[in-house]
Amino acid sequence: MTTTTTYPLRTIAAHDIDAWARMVTTTYGQDWEEGGQGGLRNAAVSLDPDRTIAAYDGGEIVAGASVYGRVLTVPGGLTPVAGITLVAVLPTHRRRGLLTAMMRKQLTDLHESGGEPVAALNAAQATIYGRFGHGLASHVAEIRGDKRFMTMRPGTDIGDGTIRLLGRDEARPLLEKVYENVRSTAVGWVDRTEKYWEARLADGPRARDGGTALRFAVHQEYGGEATGYALYRSKPGLVQVIEVAAASRQTYAALWRFLIDLDAHTHLAYDGAVDEPLKHLLADPRAARTTVTDNLWVRLVDVDRALTARRYTAPLDLVLEVQDTFCPWNAGRHRLVAHDDRVTYEPTRAGADLRLTAAELGAAYLGGTTLSSLAEAGRVEELRPGAVAAASLAFRGTREPFHPSGWAFPAF
Repeated sequence: MTTTTTYPLRTIAAHDIDAWARMVTTTYGQDWEEGGQGGLRNAAVSLDPDRTIAAYDGGEIVAGASVYGRVLTVPGGLTPVAGITLVAVLPTHRRRGLLTAMMRKQLTDLHESGGEPVAALNAAQATIYGRFGHGLASHVAEIRGDKRFMTMRPGTDIGDGTIRLLGRDEARPLLEKVYENVRSTAVGWVDRTEKYWEARLADGPRARDGGTALRFAVHQEYGGEATGYALYRSKPGLVQVIEVAAASRQTYAALWRFLIDLDAHTHLAYDGAVDEPLKHLLADPRAARTTVTDNLWVRLVDVDRALTARRYTAPLDLVLEVQDTFCPWNAGRHRLVAHDDRVTYEPTRAGADLRLTAAELGAAYLGGTTLSSLAEAGRVEELRPGAVAAASLAFRGTREPFHPSGWAFPAF
């Protein structure tokens, strides 16, 4: 008997949310409280039952996974993305093929329905999702600063705006406007609808983790236009910066000077982009040290639709031989041609220039991980001299992609 025969997979009904959430929180060693105020943040509000699957052992939910439909900023454009989240298998049912069955069902359903051409997730463990064709597409820099030595470089331009600390309700419409403005060109960011803002700004005791309530620092220009914000909370001796968005370099510098100058805090913590400009604002770059770890894992559900949804930094004409055993509809040789705003990806019988799997294309998709580095690791095979260099240049972005925290695909 197959896994799906023994443990049938189906979407949950609204009345199953509590049972489903108990399974998820039990898997990850947390408690579930009725109404979604426990370990699973705002699940009853943000969860979409129609896109949430569960595996059943008799009448018991023993595994599950969910999808959030979002819009992802990619190099040169936007594309729908399936945010894979809340993936869990009860410890009593591990090693029975349930995770593989759920991943296969999600990706197959997306393909057959013509849904989002790209799937993405934040991985609890970095060893899991590569076997399903996900590639490591972006990284996060865990920045830890000693504010006693974090002084701005002389002459840093902070503009003429002002920063105000606002209450949540007053700040929120300004945050939404700034975020929407910034995310249109920030590769790796996703749109936020009403329910996702509710999840992002949730501020219960568990979210605070011993800190204060969220503070909302909003930067405004002389005429009142909001051009940036910083979300942060205080812990003993520490400024925990949650999110920074700035529409100009002056606003960015002004927000960081405000955060650095906060009294009664000796240290600062922030998870930002690998190429975060903050270090370059400091007289002593060593005052802010970084640890880099994985951020967003990308899976090209339909390689053709995904590759034609983004733009490339150099003209490109090459034949890709793609191997994809998990999503076999992607396998084969295709010619990728990119020139200005025109991109095509069509089947061909011509000889291949590069041989790689869908995971490598997912890793390179946002313009961060380079095909050259993957080739050096033996994960991309060059079949025509110069093809790796040309492809790596064309896929590369102007900035490192960054996905601002796991909250964008609400998890717990």
